[in-house]
Amino acid sequence: MTQGIRRRGRELALKVLYSLQDREGDVESLLGDFWVNFRFSDDILGEPAEDSLPEVTPEVRRFTDGLVLGVAKNLETIDRVIGEFSTNWALERMARVDLSLLRLAAFELLFCPDVPASVVINEAIEIGKRYGTKETSAFVNGILDQISRNYRQPAP
Repeated sequence: MTQGIRRRGRELALKVLYSLQDREGDVESLLGDFWVNFRFSDDILGEPAEDSLPEVTPEVRRFTDGLVLGVAKNLETIDRVIGEFSTNWALERMARVDLSLLRLAAFELLFCPDVPASVVINEAIEIGKRYGTKETSAFVNGILDQISRNYRQPAP
């Protein structure tokens, strides 16, 4: 899987996770609705596309689905771990983009040992620069670094 596929998958997963916050229902059903109904242009704001865009490749969709379903399945654990290191910030007070990004990256750090921690953190920082505020990258980096140090085994 190339870097482009993973980056695009992570960005789409962020959008899905953002849209799923505060929504009730079966995640698989909501994810299916996302793929059917929502298309976003490739601009910094991720606005809904007016023109038809090229279809998302099967590889990107599989990767995105795996991330979203993994976060949903492990949300309680992910939120508990994020809460351990987000001193002075309750999850409910976090910006929605920041929380969605933290959940996505924490899932990879906790449940995807084949992806190097440095890659997960760097991707979260770069995606945070694109979709978050000017504070997002530093905020996300600080929490993910602590999660990595406390929950990841050092590379041999």
